Amino acid sequence: MSVSMTMPILIVDDYNTMIRIMRNLLRQLGFSNIDEASDGRTALAKMSQKNYALVISDSNMAPMTGLELLQRVRADERIKQTPFMMVAGDQSEGVEAQRRAADSYILKPFNAQSLKSKLVPVLGAF
Repeated sequence: MSVSMTMPILIVDDYNTMIRIMRNLLRQLGFSNIDEASDGRTALAKMSQKNYALVISDSNMAPMTGLELLQRVRADERIKQTPFMMVAGDQSEGVEAQRRAADSYILKPFNAQSLKSKLVPVLGAF
């Protein structure tokens, strides 16, 4: 099965510059259907309205952290299977994200190739 480059992706970050960077990296990889949320509550609201093929969330946000968002997603029967990648500031955040059922994590800073290498195990080759 091949990855659809038009699959809906949700980026969640409270830092607009990071959203812009992530959007640009995803576009470099060929993805075109990218939404954004500036916090966990907004992300959950968007996820209740639209089925996302992937969520990429920063781990360190306020008022709801990325780990709290991940917990809420995994506890919701309707969206718990959504592939979820955490963007972590350090290794311990990434390990904790995987312990809490994130499909993958990536450490800052990263580029398009390192992002792709983390997405392939979650989505498949593209």
